[in-house]
Parts: sequence; structure tokens; C-alpha cells
Amino acid sequence: MLAIASPGSLVTIAGASLSVIGWIGYATANPNLSLPTIFYGIPILLGGLALKSSELPPASLLPASPEAVELRQAPASQTLRKLVKDVTRWRYGQKAHLESSLETLKLWDEDAPPQLLSVEELASEGRYGVAMRFRCEGVPYARWIEKQERLGRFFDKGLRAQLSEPGPGEVLLQLLPAA
Repeated sequence: MLAIASPGSLVTIAGASLSVIGWIGYATANPNLSLPTIFYGIPILLGGLALKSSELPPASLLPASPEAVELRQAPASQTLRKLVKDVTRWRYGQKAHLESSLETLKLWDEDAPPQLLSVEELASEGRYGVAMRFRCEGVPYARWIEKQERLGRFFDKGLRAQLSEPGPGEVLLQLLPAA
């Protein structure tokens, strides 16, 4: 997703535009144009800059198979649908996606928190599942393995977690329907 399309960017651009219009109105001695645009433009610009400073971009959503797209609408997959929707939107004021969940699971490192890189919707045994790829500098893979049994239950009943290490410093968490 383009960074220019983030809500923080759009608010910053709107505030900057209003401020520029206000200063042009001031320079051309047009008080009806300069006064409102400066009064509204500068606070909107500052609000947009504040949003940009605490912005967390969405995790990339990898293309799903046609079977996974079909299974997405099943009532049993509602929790995973919400999870996918949550991590594929812009977040503000957080260090990482699923911050509170990872803290609860004791998979959090304050200095180097796990970063969600991508999400993929899966079809497994005729049911809907999700694969999440994390970059984990501060949380070793061994700690993820210790929490594997709890990971599936944490997100929803009837899920099991499968973990793998696709690369150095990365963890692939698959939330799949329990057999």
C-alpha cells in the first residue's frame, strides 16, 4: 500500500494546502481567505504530522487461493477474518501489529518487538486458516516454540498453531483449524 495514501499523509497534505492558501491570501491582502485557512490549516497540519510520527503501516496481504476466498465467508472463520482485517489497516500509536496479544502471550520484547511482515489466507482441510510472517529480532524462535500450543487457543477455539522458521530472524505462524 502506498504511504501517501495513509490517513496521516492525507491529513498532513490537507493541512499544508490550507496553510499555503492562507499565506497566499495574507500576501495578497485577502483577509476573507487568509484568516480561516490559516486558523484551520496550521492545526490540521500539526495533527497530520503527529499522526505521521506514530504511524504503523499495514502488513502486506498476500494473494489468497480461490478456495481460501470462498471459505473466508464461513461463520467459523469470523475471528480470523477480523484478525486479517485488523492487521491490514493503518495503526497509530503502536510499535507493532498485535502488540497487546503478543504481550499477553509473553512474545514481546520492548526494545525489538516482533514486526508482522505479511499475512496470507489459507485453505486447510476444507476450512479457513491464516499464515502470519513475523520478523523477530528480540524474541528467539525457541520462545515461540514454547508458546505454540497456547498460540492457537489464544486466537480462537478450534485452532492449532504451526510454527516454522523460513529465514534467520523470521517466524511463520500458521493458524489452522484443529483436526
